[in-house]
Amino acid sequence: MSDLPSATANTTTLFLSDADVAALSDWPSAVRALAAAYALPVSDAMVPPRSMARGDGVWLRSLTAVSPSGGHLGCKLIAASPRAGRASYLISLFDQRTMALSALIDGNRVTGLRTAATAAFAVDLLAPRRALRVGVIGAGFEARGALDCLNAVRELGAVRVFSPTPASRERYAAGFRPGIDIAAVDSAEAAVRDADVVICAARSRDESPVLRGAWLPAGATVVSLGSTLPEQREVDEDTLARAARVVADMPEEVLHDTGDALAAARAGVDVAGKTVSLADLAAGGAAARRADGDIVLYKSVGSALQDVVIAEMLFALARERGLGVTLPATIAPVAK
Repeated sequence: MSDLPSATANTTTLFLSDADVAALSDWPSAVRALAAAYALPVSDAMVPPRSMARGDGVWLRSLTAVSPSGGHLGCKLIAASPRAGRASYLISLFDQRTMALSALIDGNRVTGLRTAATAAFAVDLLAPRRALRVGVIGAGFEARGALDCLNAVRELGAVRVFSPTPASRERYAAGFRPGIDIAAVDSAEAAVRDADVVICAARSRDESPVLRGAWLPAGATVVSLGSTLPEQREVDEDTLARAARVVADMPEEVLHDTGDALAAARAGVDVAGKTVSLADLAAGGAAARRADGDIVLYKSVGSALQDVVIAEMLFALARERGLGVTLPATIAPVAK
């Protein structure tokens, strides 16, 4: 007889609010969870391309993945109305053994968590083992999260930040705790000139690139987080031409759906030929550099694998700490 529960077995679903996610989140745990997941085999079928349904001024995006841990399979839904300036994020987790709906999670903070934590994980694989000199272009939510998370898992040396708005870059620099050598500078070139790691999390109003490859020192690791659609630009063609390796969390989407890669390909850069997946890099199946002076670009569009792994982490922590609300009703798996 099967050891799976019957369709009428008692199952419960835990709901985690945005406040619960905030209480459960910490950078080192998120990076460890992602590192553990990327150390396991991940096939393309486990993380298919995202889909999007569009209406009149509204859209619904779906990102699905099967966790390599064997614990859950999940989906993140993003419902948005750009016209109204509103969006909702929902993550569902289903138990891989029983198909029971384990959790529903407000995904608002999860996107920021997984973006920053995956970037920090990539930097840890790519950057030299020393106190890192970091240049930051951007002073918004993603730029703050990326540096905050990197600071939680690696030692930082000097940090220089540029935003075209002086007040924004000064506020960004002042927002980190004392002890970090961080200062605002008056140009993007000044921010990246001597950097081991360059974090790009900004786009210009006219979508012209904010990072020029000519500015990059030998051996730099570039992290590009802010351009994820064909019409968006963040780094110029020379950045991709100078990169010895492009590491992508979702290679096909990076190559075919991001303005940076599309523009470089039109300019004759063999972006596809130098691109490897973050999963292959983490598993040791691909090398990032042949020489210490090689420039490497980590390009992120976000992955359902990252969302589901972070959601699994939050669910496990919530059960340990007694957080969340058990819903009064759930969906019972049925025999098929």
